[in-house]
Amino acid sequence: MPTLKRSPDRCPTHPGAFMREIILPALPVPKTEVARALGISRQTLYDILSEKQPVTPPMAVRLAKVFETSAASWVNMQTAYDLWHAEREVDTSQLVSLKEAS
Repeated sequence: MPTLKRSPDRCPTHPGAFMREIILPALPVPKTEVARALGISRQTLYDILSEKQPVTPPMAVRLAKVFETSAASWVNMQTAYDLWHAEREVDTSQLVSLKEAS
Protein backbone atom coordinates (compact mmCIF):
# COMPACT_ATOMS: atom_id res chain seq x y z
CA MET A 1 0.00 0.00 0.00
CA PRO A 2 1.50 3.38 -0.97
CA THR A 3 2.26 5.89 1.77
CA LEU A 4 0.34 9.12 1.45
CA LYS A 5 2.40 12.24 2.06
CA ARG A 6 1.17 15.69 2.85
CA SER A 7 2.12 18.30 0.28
CA PRO A 8 5.05 20.37 1.57
CA ASP A 9 2.99 23.47 0.73
CA ARG A 10 0.25 22.44 3.16
CA CYS A 11 0.72 23.44 6.78
CA PRO A 12 0.81 20.50 9.21
CA THR A 13 -2.15 20.25 11.54
CA HIS A 14 -1.83 22.13 14.82
CA PRO A 15 -2.42 19.72 17.72
CA GLY A 16 -5.20 21.99 18.96
CA ALA A 17 -7.02 21.58 15.65
CA PHE A 18 -6.57 17.81 15.88
CA MET A 19 -8.03 17.85 19.37
CA ARG A 20 -10.88 20.16 18.31
CA GLU A 21 -11.81 18.28 15.12
CA ILE A 22 -11.05 14.63 15.94
CA ILE A 23 -10.73 13.93 19.66
CA LEU A 24 -13.30 16.15 21.37
CA PRO A 25 -16.23 15.35 19.05
CA ALA A 26 -15.76 11.67 19.95
CA LEU A 27 -15.97 12.36 23.69
CA PRO A 28 -19.32 12.59 25.46
CA VAL A 29 -18.12 15.27 27.87
CA PRO A 30 -18.20 19.09 27.82
CA LYS A 31 -15.01 21.09 27.34
CA THR A 32 -15.15 22.22 30.97
CA GLU A 33 -14.78 18.58 32.01
CA VAL A 34 -11.89 18.11 29.58
CA ALA A 35 -10.13 21.15 31.08
CA ARG A 36 -10.74 19.80 34.58
CA ALA A 37 -9.37 16.36 33.61
CA LEU A 38 -6.25 18.04 32.19
CA GLY A 39 -5.82 20.19 35.30
CA ILE A 40 -5.91 23.41 33.27
CA SER A 41 -8.23 26.38 32.97
CA ARG A 42 -10.96 26.48 30.36
CA GLN A 43 -9.19 29.49 28.84
CA THR A 44 -5.97 27.51 28.38
CA LEU A 45 -7.92 24.72 26.71
CA TYR A 46 -9.72 27.19 24.44
CA ASP A 47 -6.39 28.85 23.54
CA ILE A 48 -4.96 25.48 22.48
CA LEU A 49 -8.11 24.55 20.56
CA SER A 50 -8.08 27.89 18.73
CA GLU A 51 -4.37 27.41 17.92
CA LYS A 52 -3.37 30.49 19.93
CA GLN A 53 -1.19 28.47 22.29
CA PRO A 54 1.24 25.64 21.48
CA VAL A 55 1.22 22.20 23.03
CA THR A 56 4.31 22.25 25.24
CA PRO A 57 6.02 19.07 26.47
CA PRO A 58 4.34 19.35 29.91
CA MET A 59 0.96 19.79 28.21
CA ALA A 60 1.73 16.85 25.92
CA VAL A 61 2.25 14.67 29.01
CA ARG A 62 -1.16 15.76 30.34
CA LEU A 63 -2.87 15.13 27.00
CA ALA A 64 -1.24 11.71 26.70
CA LYS A 65 -2.53 10.66 30.11
CA VAL A 66 -6.07 12.00 29.68
CA PHE A 67 -6.57 10.83 26.08
CA GLU A 68 -4.52 7.62 26.40
CA THR A 69 -2.10 8.62 23.64
CA SER A 70 1.64 9.26 23.64
CA ALA A 71 3.22 12.53 24.69
CA ALA A 72 5.63 12.18 21.77
CA SER A 73 2.78 12.26 19.25
CA TRP A 74 1.56 15.62 20.60
CA VAL A 75 5.08 17.10 20.70
CA ASN A 76 5.85 15.81 17.20
CA MET A 77 2.66 17.36 15.85
CA GLN A 78 3.52 20.72 17.43
CA THR A 79 7.12 20.54 16.20
CA ALA A 80 6.03 19.84 12.62
CA TYR A 81 3.61 22.79 12.79
CA ASP A 82 6.22 25.15 14.27
CA LEU A 83 8.99 24.09 11.89
CA TRP A 84 6.78 24.52 8.82
CA HIS A 85 6.05 28.11 9.89
CA ALA A 86 9.68 28.85 10.81
CA GLU A 87 10.91 27.65 7.41
CA ARG A 88 8.63 30.21 5.79
CA GLU A 89 9.14 33.09 8.22
CA VAL A 90 12.87 33.10 9.03
CA ASP A 91 14.92 35.06 6.51
CA THR A 92 18.02 33.02 5.71
CA SER A 93 19.03 35.02 2.62
CA GLN A 94 22.00 36.62 4.41
CA LEU A 95 23.23 33.38 5.98
CA VAL A 96 26.12 31.44 4.48
CA SER A 97 26.70 27.72 4.84
CA LEU A 98 29.95 26.95 6.67
CA LYS A 99 30.81 24.51 3.87
CA GLU A 100 30.55 27.36 1.36
CA ALA A 101 32.54 29.77 3.56
CA SER A 102 35.72 27.67 3.60
